[in-house]
Amino acid sequence: MPEGQYHHNNVTTPSVLITGGSGLIGRYLTSLLLERGYRVAHLSRNVNQFGVVRVFRWNPEKKILDPVVFEGIDYIVHLAGANMGQSRWTPERKKEIVSSRVESAILLHKVINENKISLKAFITGYGTGYYGSVTSDRIFTEEDPSSTDFTGTVCRLMEDAAALFHESGIRTVKLRTGVVLEKNNNALTKMLMTEKFGFLARAGSGNQYMPWIHITDLCNIYLKAIEEDTMTGSYNAVSPQHTTHSDFVNELGRVLNKTVITVPAFTVTMMFGEMSVIALKGSRVSSKKIIDAGYRFVFDDLHEALKDIFSNPT
Repeated sequence: MPEGQYHHNNVTTPSVLITGGSGLIGRYLTSLLLERGYRVAHLSRNVNQFGVVRVFRWNPEKKILDPVVFEGIDYIVHLAGANMGQSRWTPERKKEIVSSRVESAILLHKVINENKISLKAFITGYGTGYYGSVTSDRIFTEEDPSSTDFTGTVCRLMEDAAALFHESGIRTVKLRTGVVLEKNNNALTKMLMTEKFGFLARAGSGNQYMPWIHITDLCNIYLKAIEEDTMTGSYNAVSPQHTTHSDFVNELGRVLNKTVITVPAFTVTMMFGEMSVIALKGSRVSSKKIIDAGYRFVFDDLHEALKDIFSNPT
């Protein structure tokens, strides 16, 4: 049993409520928590069952959330929200991205605060886009301010919503997350769009950095954030290996035995509009703080991480 794991002798089994539990990270985290003996519940817009997980319905847009869902809940992991890289950033899509992520957190806090619900911790995550869609030589740390562009603004608004929990005396952990390596992740599926034609595409110069993290490490960091009450504030959930987009796609090509070609930046911009900055820009992000907190990465090498993902049949 790893350090920090709960011992359930004469102690009520801890319970975790996950919003967005049916999403990619939510599904993996749910499996890990159940494996470790936690009780898990989901807050969802629909009530499709997830094995032994209780699913409660809520509607953040209509501000519908029954306080009864929090009975017996020790921790909330807030993962709900529209995927920033899923479709073009029209004005309507931008509003949806902000409201689905920020308003849902504000609703959670409102109901918890009004009903004086006791929580051990509130844990949430969002992208390293907090630092902005930029390419620079800077290695960003948790001390750096948020960017004023769209990605930075969304992440700052999410941090502001999470700060409500901290101000209410609830331990709050915010994970600024790199590209999650799992074959069904939206960012990776976009990179694999041309695979059926026998090649992979490098976007633009390829010099932009691409902070990444294997799904196993990300879920382990969420588990650590739940279990260790010394963890509080913001942490970068990224691999310690700094990788350019070009390095990433070349390594992906090696693992999948595919040729890599370059797609000019203007083509990427034509395809994805303003959202193309996610692919065309990116800086290095430091993992020092989470390592100093005692976390040891399972996958700190891109080749091994990609090999694991694409040799895994699930």
